[in-house]
Amino acid sequence: MANDPYQVLGVSPNASDDEIKSAYRELAKKYHPDNYANNPLSDLAAQKMQEINEAYDTIINARRTSKNNAGGQQGYNANAAGSQFPDVRRLIGQNRIDDAEEILNGVAELSRNAEWYYLKGMIFYRRGWMDQAMSYYARAVQMEPGNREYATAYQQMNYQRQTGTNPNYQGGYNTRPAGGGCTMCDCCTAYLCTDCLCDCCCR
Repeated sequence: MANDPYQVLGVSPNASDDEIKSAYRELAKKYHPDNYANNPLSDLAAQKMQEINEAYDTIINARRTSKNNAGGQQGYNANAAGSQFPDVRRLIGQNRIDDAEEILNGVAELSRNAEWYYLKGMIFYRRGWMDQAMSYYARAVQMEPGNREYATAYQQMNYQRQTGTNPNYQGGYNTRPAGGGCTMCDCCTAYLCTDCLCDCCCR
């Protein structure tokens, strides 16, 4: 859906679930097809009603996914003190993944610190791209091994990878291109994870 679902319903992204439902009901009542029977505007009303339904479904599903993922990432803090990327954390918390990634991608490579890699990993996690998430979490831990938030996320991912208990685990942990073979991401993941685990074992 091209339009912002929150704009379609006329509510703020920070609106509560009850406010979302209330706005949806009001609009559904206004544009219900029964109100436009034998009316030249019936087609437009039907189109508007479809847009309203899609917007509501999009918001509800995104919030449900966000809550489920948050439960699987107990180390994530949307309002971490001293964060260099508070806007990115807020957007991730709202499940506005594309907007969050756009901000991160705009950061110069030399300015990408441990938090940048951690948040990038969180974005991959939310999308269900587990190999990439693991790689970025590992890099964050490698750059800042004393950070409990990053370590918790990495440890949980490692456990979920070994046990297959990740809720986003859909029929195979690795995401390889058609035709198989080892990708560059696979190599980086293996190197980073091995290096990080070696550091942990030596402490």
